[in-house]
Amino acid sequence: MKTLEGVAASSGVGIGTVVVVAEPVLEYESTTVADVDAEKARLAGAIEAFKELNTQKADQIRDRVGDEEAAILEGHNLMISDPFMVAEMDKLIEGGTCAEDALTQICEMFATMFEAAEDDLTRQRASDVRDIRTGVLCELLGVEEVDISLVPAGSVIVIHDLVPSMTAGLNSDNVVGIVTEVGGMTSHSAILARALEIPAVLAVADVTTELAAGDQVVVNGIAGKVVLDPTEDVLHSAEVRREEFLQERAALQQLVGKPTETADGIQVELFGNIGSVSDAEAVVSHDGEGVGLFRTEFLFMESNAMPTEDEQFKAYQQAALILKGRPLIVRTLDIGGDKDIPYLGMEKEDNPFLGFRAVRYCLQRPDVFKVQLRALLRATAFGDIRIMIPLVTGVAELRQVRELVAECAAELKAEGTECNADVPVGVMIETPAAAIMADVLAEEADFFSIGTNDLTGYTMAADRGNDHVSYLYSTFDPAVLRSIKRVIEAGNEAGIMVGMCGEAAADPLLVPLWISFGLGEYSVSPSSILATRAAIGDWTKAAADEVAAKAMAAKTEPEVRAILESARKG
Repeated sequence: MKTLEGVAASSGVGIGTVVVVAEPVLEYESTTVADVDAEKARLAGAIEAFKELNTQKADQIRDRVGDEEAAILEGHNLMISDPFMVAEMDKLIEGGTCAEDALTQICEMFATMFEAAEDDLTRQRASDVRDIRTGVLCELLGVEEVDISLVPAGSVIVIHDLVPSMTAGLNSDNVVGIVTEVGGMTSHSAILARALEIPAVLAVADVTTELAAGDQVVVNGIAGKVVLDPTEDVLHSAEVRREEFLQERAALQQLVGKPTETADGIQVELFGNIGSVSDAEAVVSHDGEGVGLFRTEFLFMESNAMPTEDEQFKAYQQAALILKGRPLIVRTLDIGGDKDIPYLGMEKEDNPFLGFRAVRYCLQRPDVFKVQLRALLRATAFGDIRIMIPLVTGVAELRQVRELVAECAAELKAEGTECNADVPVGVMIETPAAAIMADVLAEEADFFSIGTNDLTGYTMAADRGNDHVSYLYSTFDPAVLRSIKRVIEAGNEAGIMVGMCGEAAADPLLVPLWISFGLGEYSVSPSSILATRAAIGDWTKAAADEVAAKAMAAKTEPEVRAILESARKG
């Protein structure tokens, strides 16, 4: 028996037989093109064939899973149709490069740009681009794509990377588990595995060579472990845990339509985080009460030119209409740091996370910022839209944004365009400066949303992507918890809503602290909504206060974590 570890990406326990899926062989000889027009036409034909096949796959996924998952593949069609991307390929062909090389070079350029980002959602775009490259190359070379629809019942798919183009053939009746060498919680393979309710463990090093076809394995998508050749005792335990998980999942479904409240009836709001319009549908389907964070930078990153006011308006309007009156908190352009958009002309910086980014960039580029604010104001006529400003460090920035909002509202009124001039404007608390000045900010902000990811990193002066200091990056650290407590207290004293949109909002170990501190709104990934509702419902305020008193008296991160682990519910 041998145990391999990876990322627990889709909960559940699968027991089955390994099927190692080989990726297509896409070898070709680079040639110099003589007939440029013919080569361009060959590439264009391959792209159209790819899009047609992709549309068929998207339709299959929509019928079996839903619109949200189908939108992933439809997004691939939009990406490969980008005029800038196609034009860059055509330029290479005009210089004598063959279609295969032109496709590969441009896709790799985009993938590298996305891969340089720190946040998982942006990095995921790199996998999408490479998936597109593979699909179009298959068309150019006449190679059939991987088809996993014919695997026998009880199969555990083992593959380097389960990309979206392969998932149309996934059948949960036959596939009991998925194991990959790459990927993470936000990768599309994880999203699709969760949608299909197939246990998945991703990022298992060298798993395609560690496991062989025919091996018997247990895939524990709860613990992130894969057990090879399990003993009878391990098999029995796995079967018991599988049944327990199925019962737990059924119990969560009983919470659909129920209010989010503590065991003693204190109601809070439970929202979802989204990165695209289609994600709003996921919030609704998972019974979210609104959207607590709409990351608008993806509207900008998926285009070769700044989205126009109308393009942005349509995106915000559509999200608002999908939510049908539920709150939609939209974060203004959070660019810079790990998110670079070439056409915005941002200069390279030695330390971009402490540099010219987010609201700092927007306030110095009103030509960019006002387009977004006008689009948002126009969309307020279609729903409960609220504007949230990222990376605020003080009141001056909030006041400047309010002035621009008022200016845009006046322009729209003069043009005869309906909008809510009194749209709520809040701030993300993600810098130590904002946390320290929370009492002052609360006097002028309409709401707070605590971004625990950045607040943790900035408070601890630690980059979680740096292996040498990542041990310092923990929301459980007393310094971070004291900062969060202070922010919530300041907001509550001022009578404004205080929410949290970082990963910590969904952590069941931390939920009793948030209840004790008085957090009013939790914004989590759509797939975590019901589990977070259950975690909140496990605690009374008195019980949460008791645990919080002990945790806040602790002096180190391990001490805090141990206290919360010992108090864990369920």
